Amino acid sequence: MAAMALRQRVRRAGAALLWRVQRRQRSTFDVAVVGAGIVGLASARELVQRHPSLVLAVLEKEKELAPHQSGHNSGVIHSGIYYTPGSLKAKLCVQGAALCYEYCDQKGIPYKRCGKLIVAVEQDEIPRLKALYERGLQNNVPGLRLIGTKEIQAKEPFCRGLMALDSPNTGIVDYKQVAQSYAKDFQEAGGTILTDFEVTNMEMGKESSSKGEAGLKYPIVVRNSKGEEIYCRHVVTCAGLYSDRLSEISGCSPEPRIVPFRGDYLVLKPEKCYMVKGNIYPVPNPRFPFLGFHFTPRMDGSVWLGPNAVLAFKREGYKLLDFSAADFADAVMYSGLWKLVLRNLSYGLGEVYRALFLSAQVKQLQKFIPEVSVDDVRRGPSGVRAQALDSDGNLVDDFVFDGGSGEIGSRILHVRNAPSPAATSSLAIAKVIADEAKQRFEL
Repeated sequence: MAAMALRQRVRRAGAALLWRVQRRQRSTFDVAVVGAGIVGLASARELVQRHPSLVLAVLEKEKELAPHQSGHNSGVIHSGIYYTPGSLKAKLCVQGAALCYEYCDQKGIPYKRCGKLIVAVEQDEIPRLKALYERGLQNNVPGLRLIGTKEIQAKEPFCRGLMALDSPNTGIVDYKQVAQSYAKDFQEAGGTILTDFEVTNMEMGKESSSKGEAGLKYPIVVRNSKGEEIYCRHVVTCAGLYSDRLSEISGCSPEPRIVPFRGDYLVLKPEKCYMVKGNIYPVPNPRFPFLGFHFTPRMDGSVWLGPNAVLAFKREGYKLLDFSAADFADAVMYSGLWKLVLRNLSYGLGEVYRALFLSAQVKQLQKFIPEVSVDDVRRGPSGVRAQALDSDGNLVDDFVFDGGSGEIGSRILHVRNAPSPAATSSLAIAKVIADEAKQRFEL
């Protein structure tokens, strides 16, 4: 057993060294995970831990890890209140939050279990808040309770509300640090991470190459934008904003489609951060597709306010003027987007208005903390949400995992939709992906 384990370590080390020394030399892997965001890295980590005899790689188009959704999120460890009972989101968020806290404790990654208040500021929000409480109980979210005005102010002295749902298990963490820790675990177990590798094509190897070991044992050819290639037996894609495009180039269905929505945050000035102790969220309005403005403390002591939600003109467009003709055309030519827009026209125009005018965003925040003024905030960072839409214009709410048919489709597993709370749920999602891979690929 010891000799076999040593041979496997040498083999994996050899594959990594071969790639570093001669990038154009073909490399072979049992499973390639496309995407080094938090879900891709968690999945690769789970796969290599379950199958230590396999040679695994993570392929990332950027030069760093977790640079997009995983590195541009609010950092909240969600507790699982909002999601439909029985859905994967509900199940995996509750499991994932527990696993996230446990993992951070094991690795010494700092976090704060600062809690969250979902605050009703109008009478007509109270029935929805109570329904949300019942949903959280069905989802087995720990510690939930409804509190009144006095208890709200005891927890958040500057917050005003009629009633709130108190979620003490909600926390905050730096998810980029978590993702980098997953990557370290993966590499220490023998996995290889190839950065600056933008996947542009996946296909079965040509018959002419099937005589060699790569053609027989590693039939999938994965090529990047530089013409470099690797051969592998199976592929798992965790591509976030590009999940639909990777599915399409592999011969699988392009549905559901990804439409990017940018969320712009404001930031409380440092001298005003004392006004917020934990997360303060609005009661969701089922008439609108997005959650609304909230207060989010960060691990560095800052407080983020927002975000709004406006159509991004580039899939990784974090700035107002970022534009990609291909991404823009892809979005506006999709009938599902227009159906969503027409159903939510007034809400969408309001979001655009609030994106342009700081005072309009502050007005939303003042519903919860009246003392916040325009002078207390500045414009902050932005993120882009990979929103999956179906052809009827419905937001695809749950996690979606699928593959395809035929020779290559049966060898690929696509993570098609993993929106928030994917970071919270990453370790739980990784277990589902590893189970699916074992079943589909007969690992």
